[in-house]
Amino acid sequence: MIDANALRSACLEFNGATEEFPFPRHPDVSTFKVGGKIFALTTLEAVPLTVSLKCDPELAERLRAAHPEVVPGYHLNKRHWNTVSLDGDLPDQLILDMIEDSYDLVVASLPRAQRLLLDWPGER
Repeated sequence: MIDANALRSACLEFNGATEEFPFPRHPDVSTFKVGGKIFALTTLEAVPLTVSLKCDPELAERLRAAHPEVVPGYHLNKRHWNTVSLDGDLPDQLILDMIEDSYDLVVASLPRAQRLLLDWPGER
């Protein structure tokens, strides 16, 4: 089961990933960014632990239909974001894949020069 420490580690393992706390009214909300853009959003102390992740709209719908732990993004664009409950019912590898997909979607939207600096596999 992915806990808060594993979630933080998974998000920060990507090239150029940073953790920020940009919401003064919600200082416990962690955002994980690459190139200044958010790819994961969570409150690491929350119970149950959830993470919001960017997702291709068609895949987002399929994931929601297949897994009750995956719902439209909370306070986010429901078409492009999912909120995922990390209560242990989803396989860890699926969660890690969703985190990586979110990172990749954000990096793909960055200017080519930034993608090259990140040594992103999609740019090779």
